[in-house]
Amino acid sequence: MSTISTKPADVEKKWILIDAEGLVVGRLATIVANRLRGKHKASFTPHVDDGDNVIIINAEKCVFTGRKYQDKRYYWHTGYIGGIKERSPRQIIEGRFPERVIEKAVERMLPEGPLGRRQFSNLRVYGGSSHPHEAQQPEVLDVAALNPKNKRVA
Repeated sequence: MSTISTKPADVEKKWILIDAEGLVVGRLATIVANRLRGKHKASFTPHVDDGDNVIIINAEKCVFTGRKYQDKRYYWHTGYIGGIKERSPRQIIEGRFPERVIEKAVERMLPEGPLGRRQFSNLRVYGGSSHPHEAQQPEVLDVAALNPKNKRVA
């Protein structure tokens, strides 16, 4: 029996819809990153983009555990002397682009390089409950039902 290596022409991509309302950000990001990479498939090949297309809605209603909503910090540097900047998840979610919290969490779980960028382009995140991908007929994935820890109740 030989090892099967999937070719890019043989890949079948599905569309998956996830409702992020009440879901814990880190747990959601790991599930989405695995779907984007294709690790949930038996035909997983590390050097081929054989993951699914993932749509996440209600990104502004995702939650953090503990005090991470106020205390966690995202840092970046502007490139200038003394140019370190920081923001909390609360500032981002209550700001103009609440979907960036989930986007960055997933992006940091994907490999760096051209393949990781191609896989990340299969992710679409929307702050509200509507999305323009109805024509693709996405399958709904209930992440909250996979594990009770995925959903925060409080």
